[in-house]
This record gives sequence, structure tokens and C-alpha cells, in this order.
Amino acid sequence: MATKVVDLRSDTVTKPSEAMRAAMAAADVDDDVLGADPTACRFEAEMARIMGKEAALFVPSGTMANLISVLAHCDARGSEVILGHDSHIHVYEHGGISTLGGVHPRTVPNNPDGTMDVDRIVAAIRSTDGALYYPTTRLICLENTHGNSGGKCLTVEYTDKVGEVAKAHGLKLHIDGARIFNASVALGVPVDRLVRAADSVSICLSKGIGAPVGSVIVGTKAFIHKPKILRKTLGGGMRQVGVLCAAAEVGVRDTVGKLADDHRKAKVLADGLKKIKQFTVDLSSVETNMVFFDMADPRISPAKLCQALKQRNVLAMPTSSKSVRFVVHYQISDSDIQYTLKCIEEAVEEILACDAKSERCSTNGTS
Repeated sequence: MATKVVDLRSDTVTKPSEAMRAAMAAADVDDDVLGADPTACRFEAEMARIMGKEAALFVPSGTMANLISVLAHCDARGSEVILGHDSHIHVYEHGGISTLGGVHPRTVPNNPDGTMDVDRIVAAIRSTDGALYYPTTRLICLENTHGNSGGKCLTVEYTDKVGEVAKAHGLKLHIDGARIFNASVALGVPVDRLVRAADSVSICLSKGIGAPVGSVIVGTKAFIHKPKILRKTLGGGMRQVGVLCAAAEVGVRDTVGKLADDHRKAKVLADGLKKIKQFTVDLSSVETNMVFFDMADPRISPAKLCQALKQRNVLAMPTSSKSVRFVVHYQISDSDIQYTLKCIEEAVEEILACDAKSERCSTNGTS
């Protein structure tokens, strides 16, 4: 029997549940590029309803969802988008808005809570007086939850305020809502209310929701017409895609209700890490399913720690030269959390023992 692996690298690592596999096998399908796949049409309509928007479009990935959304809003080359300097779109999506769309990013510093100061957003909007010299601001992008800030939630009040700024200046607002359901659950705010100010939202189905593939873009019917064309342009038009939408339907139905428990387990994990003196973790920063912690002992590096954990069948990801990230998902149990903490303590002891041994060998070799 294979030994279980506790995979905390990301919430993208979940395996399809038996219910998802059954739904995929039984899905009623047709050609979605022709708009004829009944499962895809039903799922898109349901996602639009849940998000409080008129229409939705299934796409293969979150990166494509954001790229399509930005290009749909910024349909003239030389357009500019205002977004956070540490946002997923800016850091992790291969600069696609520029390389493929000719859209210029104008970054505003992200605060530790994932927000951008509203006055800095306003200051970043280009004046029409400089149209001869500057790109044209057309879009503001937010990210909720904000991954590089530790899964922090942007409040509905903040989002509404940014939406008001966008409207006042004739701009559009896109929300990268890869983990928007995590934010909704953590804040206790219905997801449709949380994104009411947005002109478009991308929702990842393969993160906390646990589906194997896909994301959804939501917006007005008129807006979604553009993403349909862009999806085909980018090679994202798939045929019997109802097979994938069926799994996503199950995820939305079954997994959203488990997100609060993911958040609880993340806090238990953070609390356990706090008790290990070789690490520092800010318990107040753990709002959803992510736990970031720093190495407080120079003898322990993220790479060494992750390697030692891997030998114990616990998988994690270094996020910098001094920090590690754990991401909890619905296939992580309470016993997995306790096992992980036990393995971390063992890994720390092993790393420190090896360091002490190396130091003794070095001392003996030079004496």
C-alpha cells in the first residue's frame, strides 16, 4: 500500500473526488465551441447566478481567464491597467497582458493586507492632458484573496470604494477572484455582494473548489461576447468541455461549504508553527487557507526544511530565501495537520543535528 502524501504545496493539487469522477463520466456533452454543450451551458448559467452577473464563460485556466478579461477591457493597443506590484497577474502570468495584448501595466504598491491605497490608485490614473505621451488608463485590477499577502481578504467596503473610483474616471474594474469563495466565507459576505462593484471577475475552479481543471469569467452578456472570441483566439475553445464542467459543478456544490474548515485547519497549523522557536509566524495574518512562516534560525533554510519534509511525505513550497508556504485544502484532514507539525519538529531536529555535526567536523579538521 502506498504511503499517504500530505501535499500542502497548493490547493491546486487536489485529486477529483469520486462524485466528480462519476459526474464527468455521466456528463451530457456536445460541441461547446458551437455553444451546444448542455452541461457547460448549465454550469455557466449557474456560475453567473451565484456571482450576481449576467453571463459566464468557462476557460481552461486562471491565467487565461485573467488574460482574456484584461484584453477584453483593454481592446486598444497602448491601453494601461493599474494593478498591484505583487499581484498574480503582474508576477506569475508571464507578462501575458503585455506580450500578447500590448497592454501596459502600471503598478501600485500592495500593502501587507493585499490592498492598494486608494489615493495611489487615483494618482496612477493617466490624465487625458498627457494623451500625446502616456498610455490610456482603461482598467483597475484587484486580487481577492491576495495570494502573496498570505491569502488576505479584500473587504466589500474596500472593493466598493475602488469600484467608485473606476466609475468616476470612466474605467473598468476586474477582480482576479481565483480564491474569491475563500474570501466570501472568511468575511461572511455573500460572494455576489463581494464582487458587485466589478465589471468582470475570474474564478478559479481548480484551487479551493477542488475541480481538476478550469476557471470561469463572469460579467455582462455584452462583455462575455468578447471573451468568447478571445478564448478561441488563444486556443482555449474546447469541444465536449461539459466533462470538465461537470466536475466543477460538483466542486461548487460540495466543496464551498468546506472552506471554513480549511481556514480553521490553517489556523491550527499556524498555531503549531508558532510554538516552534526556529520559526516566526503572524497568527493574525492567517485569514483563509494559507500559512506563510519565516525561518528565525539561520541554520535552517526553506530549501532544507522542504527537503526534510519531503522525506517524510509532507510536501511544501519555499516562497523566498527565508519563508515557506503551506496551503490547506479539503483533502487535508485534522490528522494530516498534526502529522505535519510532528514532521516539522523532526525535520528541525535533523537539520540542526546535521549542522552541529558539520561544525564539529570542520572544527576537528582545522585544529
